[in-house]
Amino acid sequence: MNRSLAMKLGMIALLIMLLLIPLLMIGGLIGERQLQRDGVLDDIARSSSYSQQITGPLVVVPYRKTVRVWKTHAQNNERYQETQTERGELVFLPERFELDGKVSTELRSRGIYEARLFHADSRISGYFQLPEKLGLEEGFDDYRFERPYLAVGLSDVRGIENALSLQLNDQTLAFEPGTRVARLGDGVSADLPMLDGHQAARLAFSFDLKLQGTGQLRVTPVGKSSEVSLTADWPHPSFTGNYLPAQREVSAQGFTARWQTSFFSTNLEEGLRTCLHTENCEGLYGRSFGVSFIDPVDQYLKSDRAIKYALLFIALTFAGFFLFEVLKSLAVHPVQYALVGAALALFYLMLLSLSEHLGFALAYLVSAAACVTLIGFYVSHVLRGARHGVGFAAGLAALYGLLYGLLSAEDYALLMGSLLLFGLLGVFMVLTRKLDWYAIAPGIKGRTGEQP
Repeated sequence: MNRSLAMKLGMIALLIMLLLIPLLMIGGLIGERQLQRDGVLDDIARSSSYSQQITGPLVVVPYRKTVRVWKTHAQNNERYQETQTERGELVFLPERFELDGKVSTELRSRGIYEARLFHADSRISGYFQLPEKLGLEEGFDDYRFERPYLAVGLSDVRGIENALSLQLNDQTLAFEPGTRVARLGDGVSADLPMLDGHQAARLAFSFDLKLQGTGQLRVTPVGKSSEVSLTADWPHPSFTGNYLPAQREVSAQGFTARWQTSFFSTNLEEGLRTCLHTENCEGLYGRSFGVSFIDPVDQYLKSDRAIKYALLFIALTFAGFFLFEVLKSLAVHPVQYALVGAALALFYLMLLSLSEHLGFALAYLVSAAACVTLIGFYVSHVLRGARHGVGFAAGLAALYGLLYGLLSAEDYALLMGSLLLFGLLGVFMVLTRKLDWYAIAPGIKGRTGEQP
């Protein structure tokens, strides 16, 4: 290869490597701004309420049990019987659990950042089927039962927006703060009428719950048969948890979704038992499902994805510059390469700053148009012709359009990127198929500054 050509290619490669410095700095700035945004959103959630998970209701029956134990006398080794009292709780899951909720969302702003809050107006209903002798076949007479209560776990009780009252069979009962069950966490509870215990009992319940939160709304399907229906004005739901909706409809006006589970699919009774007797409650809380109200259009995520293509973008632009050199026998100085590269790097800084105020799509359009106009104007003078400058700007605009397509098509980004590279390589090979690479450098040097 001609020494001058090798030096020119080496200089271009060095410029590309040097441009990595500002690109890395902009990438770091994207991460900093994202962390700052997340901190502001966390502050908004801290002053209102966090993500919400509803676990319950459960019926809890406290008891005192008389236990007879044998002991040995310390002096004469005689054995004698002694009675002790043990305290515990019987916990029952509902036979049927239903939640019918309507969710509305709103934006809360702090500076340039916005957090999306949701307000869930839910009707929770169902019934408990308590077995005869509360399932205690042996030693039932040794139990003394205290006043039972119904407990509902809520991950952030600050989000409760209404005065809660429980409809139990034909009675209206008041809720009180606290679940009284340590493993269930925060929530509310309501005292129930005393139970006879000897006979089976059916307890039908219902109550209205208005709940505010940010981020996610999740429900634990506590019933042997559970059905949850949600309707919301949010058009971009992200369904989360271990169970997807059995039915769902999503439109520009919002979504509707319905979940349906049974004990066979959740095995929640075992998860509850493990949670109450150990510190491992993953089997209880981990079997939840719900929906996320987080905005999927994250300008920081898209800006970070865009800058990952920056090196390829700069290399393709320099390749186009170099193609004009070899085909039109023009000499482009490394400083001119550097200025064009700096403009390409500043595109990502403009994109980041504008997207915080205009949204990603409009910010991308404005930043790309500004860079294409500036580089097209500059290149028309470097290449000694307005026609060359307009052609170069059109090619650059096409690259920006293809880059936006790559950012938008998450599932097909790899396929589109590989086809783009293959197509550009094919164009380069076709245009240079008859070029004498050994004679290229002297030709460029001899016509420096001449009109094309």
